[in-house]
Amino acid sequence: MGDLVKVDENGIVNILNNGGALNIGRPFSQEIFLIEVEIAGTSHVENMLELEPKLIEGTEVKFFRECDNRFDGNAILVKDADGNKLGYVPRVKNEILARLMDAGKFVFGRVKRKERVGDWVKVVVEVFLRD
Repeated sequence: MGDLVKVDENGIVNILNNGGALNIGRPFSQEIFLIEVEIAGTSHVENMLELEPKLIEGTEVKFFRECDNRFDGNAILVKDADGNKLGYVPRVKNEILARLMDAGKFVFGRVKRKERVGDWVKVVVEVFLRD
């Protein structure tokens, strides 16, 4: 029994849900559109102007729960495919998505459009459930 290795609590979920080392398809799976959101906090991302050119329409973004976020217990971090932080799902739209993710559902987004306003980048994402 001493040979057991402790794995971080979200390890397997991240591997299965976020295209980690194990990227397997599910038979009979479908993508269900849930909601459209504007990523919050993009103005606080230091390298956002460098990341912006890669955020073309249809680009998939990944969602990560931050249950221990001191500002919002339902916080959902948004990252690009390379793991760069883009911002958060807005608090006014994250409760149901957080509950789905906490229940083990795979929730992700795709860039619908973006707009550069000076040093700020507005990114609109369509949110899907893969089930």
